[in-house]
Amino acid sequence: MDGRAASLTITDKMPHLIEAGIEPIVLSAVTGSKDARFRHIQLLPWGPAGFRFDLRHLVALRWGRDWRYRLVTALASLLLAPLILLERLVFGLQSQWSWMPAAVFRGWNIIRCEKPALVYSTGGAYSAHWAGFWLKRLTGVRWIAEIHDPMVFPGTVPATRNLRFWARLEGMICRHADLAWWFTDQALASAKRRHPELGDRGLVILPGAEPPLATAPYAKGESLILGHFGSLSSVRTMRPLVDAFSEFRKTRPEMAARLFVHCYGGAIDAPARQAIREQGLEAHFVDQGRLEWDPVTRLSGREKIQQRMHRMDGLLLLHGNTADCAEYIPSKFYDYLWAGRPVVGLVHLNEQLMRLIEAHGGYAVEVDRQEAVLALLERVFRDWESDRMRGSALPPIGTGQAVDAILAHTRWTA
Repeated sequence: MDGRAASLTITDKMPHLIEAGIEPIVLSAVTGSKDARFRHIQLLPWGPAGFRFDLRHLVALRWGRDWRYRLVTALASLLLAPLILLERLVFGLQSQWSWMPAAVFRGWNIIRCEKPALVYSTGGAYSAHWAGFWLKRLTGVRWIAEIHDPMVFPGTVPATRNLRFWARLEGMICRHADLAWWFTDQALASAKRRHPELGDRGLVILPGAEPPLATAPYAKGESLILGHFGSLSSVRTMRPLVDAFSEFRKTRPEMAARLFVHCYGGAIDAPARQAIREQGLEAHFVDQGRLEWDPVTRLSGREKIQQRMHRMDGLLLLHGNTADCAEYIPSKFYDYLWAGRPVVGLVHLNEQLMRLIEAHGGYAVEVDRQEAVLALLERVFRDWESDRMRGSALPPIGTGQAVDAILAHTRWTA
């Protein structure tokens, strides 16, 4: 799906794979643009709920969200409602499950006719890994799996049919994949603890990000501006920072008066908005919204965002506040590294992310420790005011290094 982190992670790898002599055949959903650089087959899911979900995106891509979109999606929902209800009663899985049989059917034919070297499942969407498992089982083809998100929520017992299936699918990957990698040390450690049979077929590969398409010079202004880029929600909320800033304004009013947070992309989340209103901080937390295509400069929204990143005094990274934070790193972190501005991270339960931020010249504290957040704000302000904000002695983490690691380990398993 265009713009989603899971899609960017694999899409950005494609030029590096092609440069290395790989001839990819990609099976994906219909919810993104079709790639012309290689054979790209887009498949509709076979289940009613998945079909309705993808149809909405397909219609929106073609017509936008005008009256035709509303008419078609309303009719589809009405006609498919009984089948969707039956599907939920029988399977109890997320709607994406039914992309798996479509991918297995098409993938089996491709493997039979064209004899590819391996199947590479990536996601994001768990149906891709489920399809990889069945293709391995049906054809014996080598299978490598790239797991983006934890499949078992840390510290919990899966309570629903869908979550229990995710846990079983993790076991399928650990037992049957020829190679599998996760994006953090803790995610791999947790998977190995649950499935020791994974052994040395499991590893960690940092996904990285591509260099920016557009850059801009940095110039210090009269105020310290921290930029946040990306979506916010009740579990990745700005509320802890708002609460800390309110206290910071009481203890360091002269500093707080010159410190501002600008948010780009998704809107400020509801809990944070409520706290901003209650504490009268509207002037300090500015919702800049989305940046779209500019016909004058001919810059895309993504290019304009990249330029804004380069102009920020610091780049704010909000990690979240749930237990799975121990096992994931926001993909935006890798984009931030390419901007060359220090990352200011409010991190939760993730020592690896802390180390990465600090190693690349940034600032990081545990989000739940308000005293540490207050000290962080003061330290960042003093460093900015005295022109002592650190640069990174390390290069950014690029997509190319991930592809090099994948190719090296894939050759090892050949």
